Amino acid sequence: MNIQPDLHPDAVCNGGDLDCGSGLLLIIREAMQPLSPGGILEIQSREISVKEDLPAWCRLVGHSLLAIVPGEGGSTSYFVRKQKPDEALLDDIVKAKGFTWSVRTRWSGGMQAKAFVRNHSFLIGQPASFDTADVAPNALEYLLSALGGCLAVGLQWRASRRGIEVRNLEVVLKARSENILVFLGTEDGGHPGMAQIEGTLYIDADADDPVLLDLWQETLARSPVTQTLVRPAMVQVELKRI
Repeated sequence: MNIQPDLHPDAVCNGGDLDCGSGLLLIIREAMQPLSPGGILEIQSREISVKEDLPAWCRLVGHSLLAIVPGEGGSTSYFVRKQKPDEALLDDIVKAKGFTWSVRTRWSGGMQAKAFVRNHSFLIGQPASFDTADVAPNALEYLLSALGGCLAVGLQWRASRRGIEVRNLEVVLKARSENILVFLGTEDGGHPGMAQIEGTLYIDADADDPVLLDLWQETLARSPVTQTLVRPAMVQVELKRI
């Protein structure tokens, strides 16, 4: 891969001795962000493993590796073109922004309901249960599970995009109601919803703590379920007799 005479970078970043799993991809991402689609970033690195890892990362995220040029003092320059959105991608973005998720839930007797989502169906127990064993998880447990699943899968996906290997990942969540007696109908004051959700992320991955923390904060900020809970959506469910 040889550099072309008319190849001029729009920005330059120096990764020093960092490899892709210990912070280099974060530096590249920050340097790439302000560039317009089609812009070229020159990445200077002295780490030999980057020659193998960077092309794989570019293929994963859609950027184009244009040239690898040996430099002075053991440094190598990698010229990467930021991906350009094509018409198909733009159409997908429009569809994604306007997409509506749909769930159908049917009472199935007693304190149970059955939900139908795309090609899936599952049982939902009562809204809140204090028994140690039930036929199905209660609605609040499904809500917490949705949050945990959104965060776990979202974090792994973002780590993969940065070339970070995740070996083990688990999100543990706990929550309490502000006043569950409102739901039970024995009290009228207070709020039946969850007052606070606390949790811990347990992770084993090939990245330093600052990188993982940055990745985790981004996951929280971009999680659809987290942000729905942080900024509640307007709920309008009307009644129709059948």
